[in-house]
Amino acid sequence: MPAEVTSEYVLGQKKVIALHQAYIQSYIRTRTITFSMKMEWKVSFVFMILAACMIDFSLCHMEPTNTLKSVLPLATSGQNSHSDTIYGIMFDAGSTGTRIHIYRFKQRARGSHLELEGEVFESIKPGLSAFADQPKKGAATVRLLLDLAQKEVPSTQWSHTPVVLKATAGLRLLPETQSDALLSEVREVFRESPFLVPENSVSIINGADEGIFAWITVNFLTGRLHSHRTVGILDLGGGSTQITFLPLTKNTLDQTPHDFLASVELFNSTYRLYTHSYLGLGLKLARLAVLGVSEDNDQQKQFFHSNCFLHGVKGEWSFAGVTLKYEKKSDGQSGFDACYSEILPIIQDKLHQVPEMQHSPFYAFSYYYDRAADANLIVNQEDV
Repeated sequence: MPAEVTSEYVLGQKKVIALHQAYIQSYIRTRTITFSMKMEWKVSFVFMILAACMIDFSLCHMEPTNTLKSVLPLATSGQNSHSDTIYGIMFDAGSTGTRIHIYRFKQRARGSHLELEGEVFESIKPGLSAFADQPKKGAATVRLLLDLAQKEVPSTQWSHTPVVLKATAGLRLLPETQSDALLSEVREVFRESPFLVPENSVSIINGADEGIFAWITVNFLTGRLHSHRTVGILDLGGGSTQITFLPLTKNTLDQTPHDFLASVELFNSTYRLYTHSYLGLGLKLARLAVLGVSEDNDQQKQFFHSNCFLHGVKGEWSFAGVTLKYEKKSDGQSGFDACYSEILPIIQDKLHQVPEMQHSPFYAFSYYYDRAADANLIVNQEDV
């Protein structure tokens, strides 16, 4: 399958933050839910924080059982001390595509915190998981994006610029042998590049950490990080969905499974967060579940049916290198109730219910934003 490349350039820290705030401020409230931030913007700032932590580890860390050191390699800013301009390259290997974020930071004095000056972003489709049986071809897509990095980062900085790839739900869902083969090929591509390759530079990030970084991003951008009025986040990706928020009641902390809680120390403050990722309940994989797709099905020939389609609907849908044919059964039911009854068994008994959430503000983004914009529930910023 040919790789599809799209690009977007964002220059200037004030412009970046202003654009993000524009997304955040253009929302629709449904009780306590706020739709905001198109997917690439959310991802951009999540990985900006990751890149900053990668270069200057003093910015943030987590408790020993959930430490950033297990998520990010450490490439200290001292390695770039000959210049006050520092670059960091972060790859986001998601279920629907691989994205590169090339960040340019300014460090006013040695040991001081980093200031974001600019970013170059590009993405390529499909994601690495689509190359589960062809790991070399998957790694070749990463090489294409690294070629861009060599054009954007001055050659004098190549050997001082750390490059890191973090994979998410797409690779978490693969058998270990396949994900290991893909990551191994990516490591080889990194080793062949002129950039600084820290130890553990290529790995799979767990869903809880994915939610934590998204929570940090939203609360940082909305100016809530240093207040007691933080907001929770609902992140809907292609392969998984994350929920993260700061519980305010002892009852929530007492009734929450221990592995749903994580302590995060950030900018000299400690947060005890509720965070969990539901693997397989991302938009794309949940759709497969609703259609009843399994490895036993002849996915290329069989038509898949669902009561969630309107009468007369028929077509094809591609995901992770597989094309599925679907249609609405002529004698099937239709409408919200029929669709709800079909979906309920897929999520029932899988979700941990938290009563406090009913009275807490949440920001919903990624595919939540995209689908709300598609349905004209909110204004799509690209149309403004």
